[in-house]
Amino acid sequence: MPGFDPREPETYWGLFRREARLTAVRRGMAITVGDPKRSADGLAVDWRVDLDGHTTHYTLLRWDDIVAARFPRANGRRLLEVPALWWRLIRSGYLRPFRREARRFARVILGVHLIYLFLVVLSLGVAAAAIDLVPGLSGFWKILTVPVLAYGILALLMRATRGKPFYVAHLVDDTAFTHDHASGADTRMRARLDAFASIIRGAEGRASEIVVIGHSSSSFLGLEALDRVLVADPEFGRRGTPVSFVSIGSVIPWITLDPRATETRGALARVAASDAIRWLDVRAKWDWLSVHQRNPLSASKLPAPLVHRPVAIHVRIEDLIEKRIIARRKWNLFRMHFQLLMSSRDPEAFDYVAFVAGAEPVHALIRRWRDVTEQPKGRFIAESPED
Repeated sequence: MPGFDPREPETYWGLFRREARLTAVRRGMAITVGDPKRSADGLAVDWRVDLDGHTTHYTLLRWDDIVAARFPRANGRRLLEVPALWWRLIRSGYLRPFRREARRFARVILGVHLIYLFLVVLSLGVAAAAIDLVPGLSGFWKILTVPVLAYGILALLMRATRGKPFYVAHLVDDTAFTHDHASGADTRMRARLDAFASIIRGAEGRASEIVVIGHSSSSFLGLEALDRVLVADPEFGRRGTPVSFVSIGSVIPWITLDPRATETRGALARVAASDAIRWLDVRAKWDWLSVHQRNPLSASKLPAPLVHRPVAIHVRIEDLIEKRIIARRKWNLFRMHFQLLMSSRDPEAFDYVAFVAGAEPVHALIRRWRDVTEQPKGRFIAESPED
């Protein structure tokens, strides 16, 4: 399950195929990635991965259409909705625990919204200065013209800062979606999660194992989908097909600290308490668009998690890409956010393609990593939930 991304799902297939070629060369593996096929209902894109004789059926669960309906939003909607959202969050007491538990991620989100505020003020200032230069324009017409011109300037500024290095429109709209989903103001994702739950549940008994992977915003949406499966079928995962959940670039506390996110907090608590679902949290301290400092249950103010719920591993950026590339990419926040979905230069380090398509089952890897306290230098670091 991808994050808040309006791109066509075949984009992810292309990324996977490209990185599979790199993994094959770096690890001396024979990897074949089949062509993507959309499901009849359009909710999924499937492809087959063959790695050294082992076959993985990879399904990307789509919600890019829901993202595209919200990003990019019209500037008029942002001007109305952003102040209302932050007024609600500040009044609810959300801001202090968010800054404490999310730290760098909170600085990014708050910083982007301050940039947005600066762009609004700048647009008004430039418009007012420009109108002052127009001879004979004053009074009512001046008051009327300034906001109209400022709106046009703001539209240009938002377009200019939509991509790297600021991603203002993307992160402002992503924040709005997250908290609208938390509060129930936007219900479109609920029906989609029901459909995802049916797809996941339907794989039981037909596969040797089921692995649900949630990247970025799907770290909490994946939990909600699995929770729907457990509610419909409490014996899911206990009939011989191992089930695992893997969160990558997690932002779970971003939503669960919202007082209105009762459904998401409930899903987090129930999935974390289920011994039928193994959970691996892949973390990266160099990823500023993820929340990686603490166990997501503790950070969400939920009761102390069971031991190794989730099993957490930290991946070093030096294991994935060369230092010269790190220097060039480190301020491209979205590129770094996707790095854990890519091939690693170190053949012994965490590699996404080898992880999901390798011969060793993911549930067995999670069990093995659960008992690891530290890997040798140049590898990932595993930790207990209390760290």
